Amino acid sequence: MLPTILAAAVMALVRSLAALRLQRWHLGAPAAMVLAGILVGLGVENSVVAVLNTEVAQHAAEIILAFLLFVDATEVRGGRLWGNSPRLVTRMLLVALPLSLGTAMLVGKLAFPGLSWAMMLVLACVVVPIDFAPSEQVVRDRRLPARVRSVLNVESGYNDGIVSPLFLFALLLAGGSSTVHTPLDALATAAAQASKAVLAGLVIGSLVGWLLHQAGRAGWTTEQSRRISVVLTPLIAYTAGVEIGGNGFVTSFVCGIAFRYVHRVLVARRIRGANAPRPAGGSSTVSRDFGLLEDATALMTMWFVVGIAAVVTFSTGVSRQAVLFCLAALTVIRIVPVLVSLVGSPLARRDRLLLGLLGPRGTTTIVFGLIAFNGLPDGVPADTVLLATVLCVLGSVLFHGMGSDLMIRRLLPPPVGGGEPADQGMDKAQENAK
Repeated sequence: MLPTILAAAVMALVRSLAALRLQRWHLGAPAAMVLAGILVGLGVENSVVAVLNTEVAQHAAEIILAFLLFVDATEVRGGRLWGNSPRLVTRMLLVALPLSLGTAMLVGKLAFPGLSWAMMLVLACVVVPIDFAPSEQVVRDRRLPARVRSVLNVESGYNDGIVSPLFLFALLLAGGSSTVHTPLDALATAAAQASKAVLAGLVIGSLVGWLLHQAGRAGWTTEQSRRISVVLTPLIAYTAGVEIGGNGFVTSFVCGIAFRYVHRVLVARRIRGANAPRPAGGSSTVSRDFGLLEDATALMTMWFVVGIAAVVTFSTGVSRQAVLFCLAALTVIRIVPVLVSLVGSPLARRDRLLLGLLGPRGTTTIVFGLIAFNGLPDGVPADTVLLATVLCVLGSVLFHGMGSDLMIRRLLPPPVGGGEPADQGMDKAQENAK
């Protein structure tokens, strides 16, 4: 175990030291860490499955997901719940996302007819949510219209939070160790957990946001202590949600929304107050308070694990059905529902296609896949989830991580005369709002 951790740490350090150079080669952290994981996996192939299928790995994946959900909920720009393009985001999250999940279940049933519909829902929840870790430069690429980047940013921030209760509901039905036997039992259990989680998330997020503001006004905090407070918040939310019998993931996600809202409102109110005292340690800006949390979650990605798991899955054999399913998940299962949901929208056809094409899979898929692998009974169901996770993430690293630039260049030719995009004003407004 220690040599594996050492290899992961060394590779992360090397990638950090050469970050700009690797970006020019379109090799971000995910691709580098997956490659390192494959190299290590070749040496520890026999022990990989035993390490992944442990209670420690399960809890580690759960905590990482809790942090990611909290961060996603706090990263929406413009201070609005639904971002700067709420109608488009509504179409993506409430129309395209359910359509994608349903399509993934149907395609999955064709590919794996021996698995139950509950397993199809588990697979759909693993492969559908998007995450821009494999192609993080996309949401900052000024060649893309600001509205497209805004929609992608909000969608990637919220879709895993929306899917997580459905994912746990599916695991309740498909898991061998569960006492749940019918969909109604699973639904009742999931609903009870979700209701407790929502209440706990609202209370914790609002309370911590208010306490952070009051402590700052009293001069009790430093810039470092404020950043540490933000990092501790999702951990408190997740563990408190689990302790009261709720869904810890939903608690973390709702906590992030409530915390960000209260934090932003109180900071704006303080700035508007001409005589309001400034907190110790300097200006309490959103970027400063959330900086440590963003850096910490950047280190929590599990790309290294994907590389190691890839060695095992490929050594035991990869079925044609699994490859076709994951290829469909990265293309038609995403693109067609997006295009259908945007019918009649003001977006140009080019922008609609970009929203469908630019949907990478990343840490959310990895964590959901690992949780499902540990939660499902040993055998075909668990092995199928692990295989789908590996293939989907590896495919996304290649298709989105290394191909996004080509997609953008093909669909968005440079403006005549090198002028700025027409929505550059919206671009700058979004940056200022953040």
